[in-house]
Amino acid sequence: MNDVTDPSTPIDPASPVRPIPPDNKAESLETGTALCLSGGGYRAMVFHIGAIWRLHEVGLLSSLKRISSVSGGSITAGVLALKWSKLAGKPFDRASFEHEFVTPLRTLADQTIDWKSVALGLVWPGGVSGRVAAAYDKYVFHGATLQDLPDEPRFVINATNVQSGVLWRFMKPYMADYRVGKVEKPKTSLAAAVTASSAFPPVLSPMTMTLDPQTVRRMEGNDLHAEPYTSSVVLSDGGVYDNLGLETAWKRYKTILVSDGGGNTEPEPAPSTDWPRHSYRVLNLIDNQVRALRKRQVIGSYKANAADANHRTGTYWGIRTDIAKYKLTDALDAPHKSTLELAAIPTRMESMDVRRQERLINWGYAVCDAALRKHLDSQLGPAPKFPYSGGVG
Repeated sequence: MNDVTDPSTPIDPASPVRPIPPDNKAESLETGTALCLSGGGYRAMVFHIGAIWRLHEVGLLSSLKRISSVSGGSITAGVLALKWSKLAGKPFDRASFEHEFVTPLRTLADQTIDWKSVALGLVWPGGVSGRVAAAYDKYVFHGATLQDLPDEPRFVINATNVQSGVLWRFMKPYMADYRVGKVEKPKTSLAAAVTASSAFPPVLSPMTMTLDPQTVRRMEGNDLHAEPYTSSVVLSDGGVYDNLGLETAWKRYKTILVSDGGGNTEPEPAPSTDWPRHSYRVLNLIDNQVRALRKRQVIGSYKANAADANHRTGTYWGIRTDIAKYKLTDALDAPHKSTLELAAIPTRMESMDVRRQERLINWGYAVCDAALRKHLDSQLGPAPKFPYSGGVG
């Protein structure tokens, strides 16, 4: 199989990937740039810090029209949204950037919340998702709701509606499922939205959200606008449906940037046969395949003829990318062996030591820089140095 993390890889015409249909075929794509932040637990959350660091340094952060996220990427996006007014539109200032954006996320990365939430959620009221939401709220969101998100750019936090089988989108103007309907100006807590987006199965899924059916507005094409769909929504990780957070950005904007902190499922010569561990293995295989298909789709759209409706400009960078494939003589030093070690960090919300955090931030920064300069704007100039000493090794 071709390496879809390599931007130079040709797209196989026999690929099962099919284009994502637009919301409205009569509408043309909007001029503007959208950023997609993938899932991948704390590994992705911290990797994305480095990418956003570089985007802010070169002045691209303020130009974003949409930030679409799933799972671990939604934690990063949620903090970015709350700090947007203090960062965007201002010259990059390292001290301010670290204080406002980096430090809260790194404080969360110091905490183990997945297995603790499972253990406590099984014996105390609130359940597993309630424990996860409480931890998010304590460390990074501090009571914020979807109404605390900025009006612009549009932040879209994606979860998967297990009942309808499609995306449930959390935004400031509304939260919606195109089969069920939408709730306008939701006061849902940001912690709850991110919990739903990062409720990766089997242990953190599902997250159940109670609705007032009277507030769920019918839209054209809603074939499931009826109870129980409009009174109780059963949500799982956004990555179950789209683990790059691609769909809600790709449908609308001409320029798509994708930061992919997702891992990879390695061969396992003697997979477990007991149902819990076997189920976990199968879920990882499904996740890996969904990610590979989405990668092929977005990279194929970059390569498509400009007259093709599927054509997009932009660039993709991933935690498994070999930076040497960009063929930049002045790319930051990031040996593939070292970066693959970072990509192999388990998809967990488990306490991460300081050095590992810094290596991940450095790697997100370096590969984002290389992708931007190779495929978006060669005049950006090389990155001056890694955010933290020690590089990625």
